[in-house]
Amino acid sequence: MRALLVVNPAATTTSARTRDVLIHALASEMKLEAVTTEYRGHARDLARRAAESRDVELVVALGGDGTVNEVVNGLLHHGPDPDRLPRLAVVPGGSTNVFARALGLPNDAVEATGAILDGLREHRVRTIGLGLAAGTPGTEDESIAGRWFTFCAGFGFDAGVIGRVEQQRERGKRSTHALYLRQVVRQLLEEPHRRHGTITLERPGHDPVEDLVLSIVCNTAPWTYLGNRPVYASPEASFDTALDVLALSRLSTSAVARYATQLLTSTPERGPHGKHAVSLHDQTDFALHSKVPLPFQMDGDHLGLRTSVTFTGVRRALGVIV
Repeated sequence: MRALLVVNPAATTTSARTRDVLIHALASEMKLEAVTTEYRGHARDLARRAAESRDVELVVALGGDGTVNEVVNGLLHHGPDPDRLPRLAVVPGGSTNVFARALGLPNDAVEATGAILDGLREHRVRTIGLGLAAGTPGTEDESIAGRWFTFCAGFGFDAGVIGRVEQQRERGKRSTHALYLRQVVRQLLEEPHRRHGTITLERPGHDPVEDLVLSIVCNTAPWTYLGNRPVYASPEASFDTALDVLALSRLSTSAVARYATQLLTSTPERGPHGKHAVSLHDQTDFALHSKVPLPFQMDGDHLGLRTSVTFTGVRRALGVIV
């Protein structure tokens, strides 16, 4: 088997020595080319070339969720084709590793490598669904190209928090749960639309849902992790279905306290709920529009401000070693 290993050297939870051990372990089982990323988007470019080469059977992403997202977008540059495209394997190296953990892989890089090798020997391949987000035709964002996401996207409040975290990381701060919580509080205090939202959710055959403050789009559950605690925004979300949505129409102090508590105590059976919460399951096509530009994120990567995003849930888009 010929395989490409895409290594993010800035992965927060793996040392250079650990990466050398993982590369040696993988190389003992396959014909492996290991490439270290050198710039933003490099992982996408490498995966695209691997997909176009037609002789690479496996692409392994060693890094966090951002690295995985780039690799997936490279593999699916010409569209989903799980029977032809190389398989994807993920060795978690980030601070949270939502995608890898949602697949059931160990959060430890060495243990995950062992699980991947077992999966290859036993031909354990799971064909998963993915989300695709693009600019909406007829709007000022229509020229924005489509981009795939593996586990979540966010429009509004949560994307603003991620943007703040990225600013802090650029200043040298470590990505910790405490850092995220501080930015949640700051975003809440400075959020101008938390009582009267600007987002409208539109989907074919249904009335629009208006005045939303935030919208979280999930492709799997959990939505994220706080340490070892899984957090479920949309408990029914699955790699085997289309997309789920959790939207809130108010973020008053009392509403924030209520929904924050529900998130922290969420389970696979029950997520946030109440009169200001909208939950939708297994949605294939819908759009989010805002009266004002709002922050937008995909797989934890802040992508700037948008006024309109169209979402598509694509079942059986990519084969993954589990």
